[in-house]
Amino acid sequence: MSFDTLQRQAAAWAAASRSAVVVEVTATRGSVPREAGTRMVVASDAVLGTIGGGQLELQAIADARALLLRGSGHFDRHVALGPSLGQCCGGAVDLHHSLLADTPPAFWQPPEARFHLQLYGAGHVGRAIVRLLVGVPCSVQWVDERETEFPPEALPAHIQQLCVEPVEAEVRNAPPGSCFIVLTHSHVLDLAITQAVLARDDFAFFGLIGSRTKRARFESRLRDRGFSESQLARMVCPIGLPGIDGKEPELIAISVTAQLLQAAGSLVSAKSEP
Repeated sequence: MSFDTLQRQAAAWAAASRSAVVVEVTATRGSVPREAGTRMVVASDAVLGTIGGGQLELQAIADARALLLRGSGHFDRHVALGPSLGQCCGGAVDLHHSLLADTPPAFWQPPEARFHLQLYGAGHVGRAIVRLLVGVPCSVQWVDERETEFPPEALPAHIQQLCVEPVEAEVRNAPPGSCFIVLTHSHVLDLAITQAVLARDDFAFFGLIGSRTKRARFESRLRDRGFSESQLARMVCPIGLPGIDGKEPELIAISVTAQLLQAAGSLVSAKSEP
């Protein structure tokens, strides 16, 4: 469940004066099921969201329902997953329990975005990637010159649809360290966006859909336009994790999204190293 969905459903419960408890992971140490900032909302007969499942979540739900019976107050609990619950994670979490009425969802802080992505192309693969990113804490600008290609249903706030021309001009508006995935309906447009991305030289990840033949043709044209071998080497094409075969849009989307998360995770790990 995405942050937006959880927040919206919790707000509906609060507006209906439904009694519930918000359980938030406030701090973590070591290997744990979910990161700080994760929330779930517990009523007497239902639960929204998850803090990771297993014995930790079962105990947190029981504690939340005990607080519901008391009808007031809040408390914090430190849980060492191994000694306290017999879980194999070995880490520890701090949980804060508070009544929903005292914890307005409108003031919840969203989780930190894992990455900022400019996704070019609202075709079948682009739409499949967006469906996967609905529940991922990230920031997405989904760009296409064809407004009719965007789905009619509303998307969460972290996914912004942009219908612009010329499409490649949007590249310069992405913040430093952004990720880019290019899979438009036109090779000419793909090349224009590729040139704009490679010219920045400050991106975290750049993936271009296509075959090895397409890559070779793009490299030849980009060399003629003055791009160096080191710049061309940063272009990931074909995209997707090796070993995942299949051309269905959903399969491609899973493979590409996993590759994006892997690249973004490697960047975060490198920044956190001393």
